[in-house]
Amino acid sequence: MNESITGGLEPDQIEGLRKAFDAFDIEKKGSINTGTIATILRMMGVRVSDKNLQEIISEVDEDGSGELEFEEFCALAAKFLIEEDEESLKAELKEAFRIYDKKGDGYITTSVLREILKELDNKLTDADLDGIIEEVDEDGSGTLDFDEFMTMMAG
Repeated sequence: MNESITGGLEPDQIEGLRKAFDAFDIEKKGSINTGTIATILRMMGVRVSDKNLQEIISEVDEDGSGELEFEEFCALAAKFLIEEDEESLKAELKEAFRIYDKKGDGYITTSVLREILKELDNKLTDADLDGIIEEVDEDGSGTLDFDEFMTMMAG
């Protein structure tokens, strides 16, 4: 399956989704009723309002059949699973940022960023570090706020 069909899910996530899909495709017709989607998502630990779920189902049920084929089901699940990963990444980055923002000023200096980058990759040369810092500190202030830090780390 190509990535556009699976929405960037990992192979083990796709395997888990296949098992859930097959379990609810009782008639083995290759599709499941959109009414069972909420149940499957709840089993996966995903909480979503009915309104949001209906919006997403209408997005992925391209033929409007009220049935989701496996690829459509993966596309729907990806919206929740990947979003969850992004939230946990943001929380981890916020914690890391807080640790380096020792004074709690809401920013870190580019010299601190240089230390972080060296710890992450000791093969970076001073020229590499200068280039990275120049790129992320667009305004030349010598500091990075959390949003700039997150953009750099996630990008």
